[in-house]
Amino acid sequence: MIDFKDIPSPAFVLDESLLRKNLSLIKSVKERSGAEIILAFKAFALWKAFPIIREYVSYAAASSVFEAQLAFEEMGNPAYTYSPAYTEKNFPTILKYSSHITFNSLNQFERFYPAVRHFSDRKISCGLRINPEYSSVKTALYNPCSPGSRMGILSDLLGDKLPEGVEGLHCHTLCESTSFELEKTLVEIEKRFGRFLPEIKWLNMGGGHLMTRKDYDAEHLIQVLKDFQSKYPHIQLILEPGSAFGWETGYLVSSVVDIVENRGIKTAILDVSFACHMPDCLEMPYKPGILGATDAVKGKPTYRMGGNSCLAGDFMGDWSFEKPLKIGDQIVFEDMIHYTIVKTTMFNGIPHPALVFQTLEGKNLIWRSFDYSDYKNRMD
Repeated sequence: MIDFKDIPSPAFVLDESLLRKNLSLIKSVKERSGAEIILAFKAFALWKAFPIIREYVSYAAASSVFEAQLAFEEMGNPAYTYSPAYTEKNFPTILKYSSHITFNSLNQFERFYPAVRHFSDRKISCGLRINPEYSSVKTALYNPCSPGSRMGILSDLLGDKLPEGVEGLHCHTLCESTSFELEKTLVEIEKRFGRFLPEIKWLNMGGGHLMTRKDYDAEHLIQVLKDFQSKYPHIQLILEPGSAFGWETGYLVSSVVDIVENRGIKTAILDVSFACHMPDCLEMPYKPGILGATDAVKGKPTYRMGGNSCLAGDFMGDWSFEKPLKIGDQIVFEDMIHYTIVKTTMFNGIPHPALVFQTLEGKNLIWRSFDYSDYKNRMD
């Protein structure tokens, strides 16, 4: 267990042993199923950890020019790239750093495929994102198949044959989902897009496959992938989870800087912000665990956690502790690596937490700390 007393506050802390545990499972699923599993940068892009990740997987999924360039430079391979929209300005860079490019609409494909066809540096495989009109995701903000969604092409817009140059299909309907939800999605893909499956070379099933969660049935996932592959042996299956790589691999260390009370509600003001450093807690929303705390228990010292921005809603609660909190106490949020560092902001000029890596030997390496210049230079 990490000795958090040695960690500066505030700081994100990535635990190498927990990361390798996730990577071992992901590699096992990859090898046993025959599917290609790649890292989605949208959830985890802490590139100083990529030398470790490259021991287990070789490729990454990008959603922008910056992510594609990062994949090329730090993962050592061109990216599997999808974006809701490309532009004349950014598409040459997308070409430079991608091996696969997925288009969100037929308009985008028709507009940019000529550039792909004339690109001479390497062969680039093109695909279309499809919308199977089915998703089990309950939170509307994260549901790409909600009515009127801008994500993907509906079946009735494609006719009977894919456009010349399209080699693959891409689908993303899941969010921290189970293998059983993937199984249902594949049924819907066959129902609506089955006419194209004999002619494609690859099927990218996107992210949301939370195979490293304790209750996830990885054996069922492997069987689902094998069963689909047996029907379509010519298709390379691709999964691009993000959360699964960083799931429960680290923490956000913070400190109590004040305690305020309003009509019986006590709030511990922290040196971190939900809005700036843990945005999914407000967007999803979900309540993270805190080491040494529980959900509210009557009779125990109970507090909201308050962020240090001026946003009125920058708080969450309630947690109970064994003894009353005091200024200077450490508050350690659990599972704070995926979809945190990639989404942080410096709203209000609030300093970014340091990035700390704990090695297998128990050493704490401060990979990055942040100061005023990081805030000022963002607007230089």
